[in-house]
Amino acid sequence: MTTTERPTTTFGPRRTLRLGAGRVRWEVRQYFRERDTIFFTFLFPTVIFLVFAAAFSTSDPVGARPDGTGGITIAAYYLPGLVAAGVVLSGIQNLGIAIAGERSDGTLKRLGGSPLPVVSYFIGKAGSVLVTAVIQLVLLFAVARILFGVALPDDATHWLRFAWVFLLSILMATVLGIGISGIPRSGRSASAVIVPILLVLQFVSGIYFTFTDLPGWLQTFAGFFPVKWVAQGMRSVFLPERFASAEQLGTWDLGTAALVLLAWTLVGLVAARITFRWVRKDG
Repeated sequence: MTTTERPTTTFGPRRTLRLGAGRVRWEVRQYFRERDTIFFTFLFPTVIFLVFAAAFSTSDPVGARPDGTGGITIAAYYLPGLVAAGVVLSGIQNLGIAIAGERSDGTLKRLGGSPLPVVSYFIGKAGSVLVTAVIQLVLLFAVARILFGVALPDDATHWLRFAWVFLLSILMATVLGIGISGIPRSGRSASAVIVPILLVLQFVSGIYFTFTDLPGWLQTFAGFFPVKWVAQGMRSVFLPERFASAEQLGTWDLGTAALVLLAWTLVGLVAARITFRWVRKDG
């Protein structure tokens, strides 16, 4: 990655990790000091879940059989999509905007002139995404369970599935967030560039609407992007197994989900390698 001229001080792996852990703590504190970040990233999935669950609380059960049995509440139906939205917002959107802002206000330039290893900087960013996403999930689960009686999985199989989908999605979102941070020309324009892209992908990826209600060509379009597969993976965890028949191919297709998320992780790594620098070339 292109950097400014940096001090020649080198650190061993142990100290690099220790500095990275210190950056995680610093990044998490900074995250919760930003009021707009707290609302539009941290609280946003929970707020939207509350709005949808309350507004449609009297709706008929989703996916009920012809005899009226077997359906789930609208709150239970929307939960996996909002879990997926939280991952996307915590990783891609938050990191993309935050790093672009740090580049504009000179923070990255100052860090580039310090002995802080680049690896420690990225450990701090990745760790903060993981920590804040976990706290966000706990809040969302608590609201869903306590206020709306949504049943969470009660077996190890589904929680293990959740673990790998969540961790792989966080990894993908983190590296894509770093990669996309180089697109905005300034921190001021970062939100205007990044937020609309992710908003469109959320709407076409089955987060706010039933995915198969979308036109076939739009389903195919969404399938090229990772948001759709994060949402589908989360639906496989929190929705009854028979809901898989409502997916585009009639199954959860978790193998393809894993491959797509890994592919986008590689795309993010390449993008980060090309675009990340302590200062812009034209700056």
